[in-house]
Amino acid sequence: MSKEKLLERIETRRDVLGGKPIIKGTRIPVELILKHIANGWEFEKICNEYGLEKADIRAAVLYAEKVLEGEEVFI
Repeated sequence: MSKEKLLERIETRRDVLGGKPIIKGTRIPVELILKHIANGWEFEKICNEYGLEKADIRAAVLYAEKVLEGEEVFI
C-alpha cells in the first residue's frame, strides 16, 4: 500500500478527541498506538485489542514520521 493511501487512514476532527489525529472512523488516537508500540506491543496485539488492521498501525507510524520530519530542533 502506498504512503499516500496509508495516510488516508488518519484523520483529525475537532469533534473527536479535540482534533488529535485518530484512525479514520474510530476514536483511537495515533498517540495511543505509538505508546503501545513503544511499550513492546506487537502489531497483532494492537489489532486484536482495538479491532484495527495492520495497515492502520503502519499509518499511525507513518503519520508520526511525517510530523517529526518537519520538526525543527533548536539546541
